Amino acid sequence: MTPAATLGHLAADSTTAAAESQGFLSPTGVEIAFLLVGLVTFGAAVVTVTTRQLVHAALWLVVALGGLAVEYLLLTAEFIAWVQVLIYVGAVVVLILFGLMLTRAPIGRSPDADSGNRRAALTVAVAAAAALVWVVVDAFRTTWIDLDGPAAGSTAVTGASLFQNWVLPFEALSVLLLAALVGAIVLSRRAKANHVTEAGRPTGPNGSGKDGVR
Repeated sequence: MTPAATLGHLAADSTTAAAESQGFLSPTGVEIAFLLVGLVTFGAAVVTVTTRQLVHAALWLVVALGGLAVEYLLLTAEFIAWVQVLIYVGAVVVLILFGLMLTRAPIGRSPDADSGNRRAALTVAVAAAAALVWVVVDAFRTTWIDLDGPAAGSTAVTGASLFQNWVLPFEALSVLLLAALVGAIVLSRRAKANHVTEAGRPTGPNGSGKDGVR
């Protein structure tokens, strides 16, 4: 065996040994950053559901959703990360803020923001989080993401997976969103028609009806 072949076999053996020795006790910089960003995201999510100021809750929701986008970037899923920013941070949160402004919601602390069911909500949240963590860990227990290889979450890979393997759920979700949009338009037009009818009703003295009877 030539010296070059010997060096090649040694390099391959060392690479294999390094891959086999990879574990939770030898975290990389990306894994440490993933953990830190996850803690910040978790803290922002907790503040979002515990604060009694609606505007602060919306702003902390921006931090939580932005943290999720960073997590997607660290997992080499840049397409999902930008979708997270454009749709959730750039559209959903802006819609929430516009809703707060148009409804003239209280800026300060509001007693209406606390329903009094904190214990029940906490129980459901903990149970849902435990179930989600168990499902994810059980599904990806032995799966590793090759951060040095081709991006697994690029636009081409995500599009091919979406329109080859998940095309029916994607179309079903599109129909569901369309139905929700049509329903919102119908409800808003009906409420507007009722308001116009009540506003156009003739009144008599002292705010009574046409014949003076309330």
